[in-house]
Amino acid sequence: MSEIAPEIEIEETASAAETDIAAVGRLAAAIADRDGLAIRGLLDECHPADAADILEQLSKEQVSQAAKLAPEAFTGELLSELQWDLRDDITEVLEPQQIAEAIRDLDSDDAALVLEELDDDVREAVLSEVSDEDRTLLESHFEHEEETAGRLMQRDFVAAPEHWTVGDTIDHMRAAGEDLPDVFFDIYVVNAAFAPMGAVAVSQLMRSKRDARLSDLMSDLRVTIEPDVDQEEAAYLFEKYHLFSAPVIDEAGRLTGMLTIDDMVDVIQEENKEDMLALAGVNDAGLSDSVIDSVRSRAPWLLVNLATAILASGVIAIFEDALAAVVALAVLMPIVASMGGNAGTQSLAVAVRAIASRDLTSANARRVIIREILTGLVNGVIFAVVMALVAALWFQNWTLAGVIGLAMVINLAFAGLAGIAVPLALRRFGADPAVSSSVFVTTVTDVIGFFAFLGLAAIILL
Repeated sequence: MSEIAPEIEIEETASAAETDIAAVGRLAAAIADRDGLAIRGLLDECHPADAADILEQLSKEQVSQAAKLAPEAFTGELLSELQWDLRDDITEVLEPQQIAEAIRDLDSDDAALVLEELDDDVREAVLSEVSDEDRTLLESHFEHEEETAGRLMQRDFVAAPEHWTVGDTIDHMRAAGEDLPDVFFDIYVVNAAFAPMGAVAVSQLMRSKRDARLSDLMSDLRVTIEPDVDQEEAAYLFEKYHLFSAPVIDEAGRLTGMLTIDDMVDVIQEENKEDMLALAGVNDAGLSDSVIDSVRSRAPWLLVNLATAILASGVIAIFEDALAAVVALAVLMPIVASMGGNAGTQSLAVAVRAIASRDLTSANARRVIIREILTGLVNGVIFAVVMALVAALWFQNWTLAGVIGLAMVINLAFAGLAGIAVPLALRRFGADPAVSSSVFVTTVTDVIGFFAFLGLAAIILL
């Protein structure tokens, strides 16, 4: 049985992938035929997350056309699952009353997610279509900065006074019915000032007798979060303390909302994606982006890279006499720089990830820096031996082999140092290490690599 299961799982995955490809083709054909009923049928039969994946494989023009032909198919659940840029294109097509109808049944945090990218006048028109109570609830989200707990929190939650029993709480939740959040994990126990004192897990509540008091069942709150806390900090707390939800409190300590694990997973993935793209010098570009959009996002960093490449070429120009005298230097020179760049990138990736996860701090920075330098040295010695043998066999020159070997050791040691020191220095000066580090590390490894190799060659060989 255990040997068959993996094969079944692979077949199901492949089948799902084939279904997605077929669904994309059918949806594209329906859009080309301007068949609104077919578009609606195709999107309605999918889970909102799957429908979002299908739409994100189409061009912006196709998606906008689908929204014009079948606006009722773009439900609140579907809009909340879409990437922000594609959601923005769709909401530009939909009428304010259609957007208001779509978000009517969403939790407040998901509704705010749909509204936050709208132009102010469009958002005002949408809010005018919802009830006064919902409008007040949604507007409170926009009192907080983007990417903070206040913007992300869910205003719908379940709270109960400490003197209530399990039976009181269950009866209250049954009476509230549709007014309860769609998904929640904890009931927050509050005092007379509406400050959270503890929490009772729903699973604990269902296992307890009706006459048990909440004050006897509640567990201490590990974390309370203020609205102005950065969402990345909130996600770190969820990861550190293994939370499913956490209360958000105002300046007076009153319970105002809650954060849930589904939103934190999105934040963690988004932050990781941003770091990965930033290391490559690009921003969040979707599959539906145009050539102009892609060029606009990438050209500035290519310009910075060009400037650093010119700097490295300036170092080479200093040793043009050595290059003219020993042609083999021009052949071997890129190897030294390339190995240093790769080693620096490895160290940089480890450092940026450690900084993001709070594992790299001032307390252990010295130890990690020494480790990366020694790692670079050891790798440098290993590949210095390999490259020296290759150079000796290639050019029949053991002196040249010694030069490139020594240059390899120096550059890989500096690569390890730069990979850890550059992001730490940038963080100290308030810059985002993920955004700027790669350019500086590459520059260091190129300049040191060329200078070490050509400088040693000029001294030893000439």
